[in-house]
Amino acid sequence: MKLKHLSTAMILATLPATGVFAAALDRSGQSMSAFFQPGNYFEAGLSVLDPTVEGQEAGSSSTTRKIGDMGDDYMFPSAALKLQLTDKISFGLLYDQPFGADAKYTGDNVFVANPNDGVLNQNTVNALATKSINQLITASGSAFGPALQAVTGVTGGDPTNPTQQEILGALQQVAQGGNTTVAGGLQQLQQTQAALNAAKGYLGSSTGSNSTQVEVDTQNLSLVFGYQPTKNFNFYAGPAIQTIKGNVSLRGEAYSVYNGYDAKIKETTGVGWLAGAAYQIPEIALKASLTYRSEIDHDVKAQESFSLLAFPALPAVLAGLGLDPNQLAAGLAQDKKTKITTPQSVNLDFQTGVMANTVAFANVRWVNWKDFSIQPYKFGVLSKQVGGLIGRPNGFNLVEYSDDQWSVNAGVGRKLNEQWAGNVSVGWDSGAGNPVTTLGPTEGYWNVGLGVQYSPTPATFIAGGVKYFWLGDAKAQTGAQAGSNEYVAKFEDNNAIAYGLKIGYRF
Repeated sequence: MKLKHLSTAMILATLPATGVFAAALDRSGQSMSAFFQPGNYFEAGLSVLDPTVEGQEAGSSSTTRKIGDMGDDYMFPSAALKLQLTDKISFGLLYDQPFGADAKYTGDNVFVANPNDGVLNQNTVNALATKSINQLITASGSAFGPALQAVTGVTGGDPTNPTQQEILGALQQVAQGGNTTVAGGLQQLQQTQAALNAAKGYLGSSTGSNSTQVEVDTQNLSLVFGYQPTKNFNFYAGPAIQTIKGNVSLRGEAYSVYNGYDAKIKETTGVGWLAGAAYQIPEIALKASLTYRSEIDHDVKAQESFSLLAFPALPAVLAGLGLDPNQLAAGLAQDKKTKITTPQSVNLDFQTGVMANTVAFANVRWVNWKDFSIQPYKFGVLSKQVGGLIGRPNGFNLVEYSDDQWSVNAGVGRKLNEQWAGNVSVGWDSGAGNPVTTLGPTEGYWNVGLGVQYSPTPATFIAGGVKYFWLGDAKAQTGAQAGSNEYVAKFEDNNAIAYGLKIGYRF
């Protein structure tokens, strides 16, 4: 069974719809298949994803409203040129958009700004108030018990189970009795509550676009040099040039002090590398390859802004929360670059002939998302200030993931005649952890796919494919909650459809 009889079916294994909805920010799957085509070869493809990602407020959210579809459609191209320069030397140019995100929240939920948004959500406000009140009770000493008895005697309450108002009344009596510590604490508590209430109207009217949204785009150009010492082996390596840019807007009560935060990441360029080896037996259409891609560092300058920083009563809010307004202002006055490192990955590809004009294929991909995070500089400065309030004294990230991604795609391709071929496939993706970021609230997927290819001449083809995705249920958490089991929403029973089109030419 010669390789030439199966070439049409093998191309179908690499339709651009293969990896369009993977874990975290993974988008293209970074296929190397074009580089392994015999002779000189060119291809260009386009993929489109139409996701439906709906959910409901849950967890730490004080309400349980529905969340409409936040997953925007997106498309991205790919292209490849492979030249067989000599019998033993080959060269390739591979272009794709390996990582990306495109999402926007709308409607009435904790990810959309409105005039009732607080600096902190109501659960956090209540917890902080309880903490302050307990501290004042301790500062009251032995005077608190008699004061509480007196207050509940007037209100008819139970001193063993007093209301917050009764406790505050008792503390007021202690303060009037000459306890200056309690008097000062009550005054600060009142000032903080007043500032938090005043900030609600301010945040609701100062955020511009009221939707949480994210858009991240990358481009990658790999220059691959291959050496084939025999017809069976292919060793290859080369540099990879990558660009990244993006925009993030956080809105709504879920993001607390970050409600009204914007970051615009100007396009920057980084350089990495890839290396791998392939083995083939053309007579049985067997081909296996293992490819490693390195991390790529980007030093980006993010333009960051916070609606809350222009709030006139901000110093009172921060002081009431136990924070230093002057220290925060000094940190935010600086402008430093942010390091973003796109993750390393490994792709294992395998195919073999199983009968006349039929090949089976499989791809396994690992991406090191566990070590990936994004913390824009000013975002991080504020996170270190407020982190102590939520048990994160070292701050937190805008985006991070708790697990590495594993994905598998497998199927069968068959040549039907000299012009037509088709394939079927199934896929699985592990996701990158759960709970996961609110900016991409799904955990992996299962999918099924169908592809068809038409070859008007032996040197040309047009291929199309479609895949249906069952997206994994996920709990969504903000950056401040990452690393814990806390979450603000849940997303269940979601799906996506992907379409791919590719043209190819052998010369």
